Amino acid sequence: MITIENITAEEVTDSRGRPTIAVTVRVKDASGTAEGTFAVPSGASTGTSEANELRDEDGHMSSVLSNINDIIVPALRGMDVCDQSAIDKKMIELDGTPNKSRLGGNALIGVSIASAKAAAAAQSLEVYQYLKGLRDIRPSRSAPYLYLNYINGGKHAKSPLSFQEHMIVPETDSVEAAILCAKTVGSALATHIERRFGSLAAASIGDEGGFVLQDPSPHIPFELLHEAIKDSMVGMPVHIAIDAAATSFFNNGTYTVGGKPYSRDEMFALYGDLSKEFSLLSIEDPFEENAFDDFARLQAASSTAIVGDDLTVTNVSRIQEAVAKKSIRAIIIKPNQIGTLSETLDAMQLTRQNGIDCIVSHRSGETDDDFIADLAYAFGAFGLKAGALRKSERAVKYERLAEISKNSSL
Repeated sequence: MITIENITAEEVTDSRGRPTIAVTVRVKDASGTAEGTFAVPSGASTGTSEANELRDEDGHMSSVLSNINDIIVPALRGMDVCDQSAIDKKMIELDGTPNKSRLGGNALIGVSIASAKAAAAAQSLEVYQYLKGLRDIRPSRSAPYLYLNYINGGKHAKSPLSFQEHMIVPETDSVEAAILCAKTVGSALATHIERRFGSLAAASIGDEGGFVLQDPSPHIPFELLHEAIKDSMVGMPVHIAIDAAATSFFNNGTYTVGGKPYSRDEMFALYGDLSKEFSLLSIEDPFEENAFDDFARLQAASSTAIVGDDLTVTNVSRIQEAVAKKSIRAIIIKPNQIGTLSETLDAMQLTRQNGIDCIVSHRSGETDDDFIADLAYAFGAFGLKAGALRKSERAVKYERLAEISKNSSL
């Protein structure tokens, strides 16, 4: 048995300069000691059904650190770090709320993933190798596609663009080739943006590393991406995908896009036009977070994959509703949405059992932690969504995926 010897946590800052926590789990067995650390990300665009991110009134993390030190550490010390389900179950019991509001979802996910990393280190395993042993989940791909957000809007940028993410997705089995493709398309995109909007726009950078435009027209990002892909001549298909994050521009039954009001039928028509003109690979959160039937209507009418994020929040009960109503063809997986690794794997397992693809995702407030690359690779996710290569905390996740893919094929 490899026992948890101690757990420590400290306040650090995320990519937006806001406080978050980094948790380290230290373990011990007859052969010695090992440890694992996880730095917890934070979302700006969050679903109301997500696990609660606990903060002090001033935004700092002293209450979260106290909960870890005073409540979680005494309960977990001495437990077998390789029993992930028992660790997570104990923390869920300690919290005792439906959305982790007592101890904080950020406290639970920090300890949960740090425990998995420590277990892997203690057994001299790569994290993805250890994760594979925790659950049998049917893969979608041998290596995930890269979803790279190269034009930021919505809550990820100070921009009048309503849609939150405009992504490129290189169609290749090689992660290294996809990264090179993204750099080439990104360079071409910068050129097109500078020609159309000037050097300041070409130098702009949003939360997730993409360019920030000050024109509210919903069509312009697609036109720019289409032109950049066409000019790049990268020798592989490159698709466009979006995260509309429609809850963020929905109010009193109306969606506001480009400063204009849209009914749900008008939104339905807009997505249809964009899908047809730009051959969109996927549309994430096209309607507000409880519009299961609207998602289903759009999915039934479209060959484009409709993706749930705020709709499903990595939560088994909401995934079950989406499955029953045939609302989606893919789902975003964010461990901190639900609060523990075990619950994340529950969500992934249920999703794949119903033939729905998983896209493992970062958050807008990120850290240099690359755990999600191991998670995506371990279970053959359809995609890894981590922003653009223009920011280091985004690039590190794609680089980790390339390293894993290369080494595992040797």
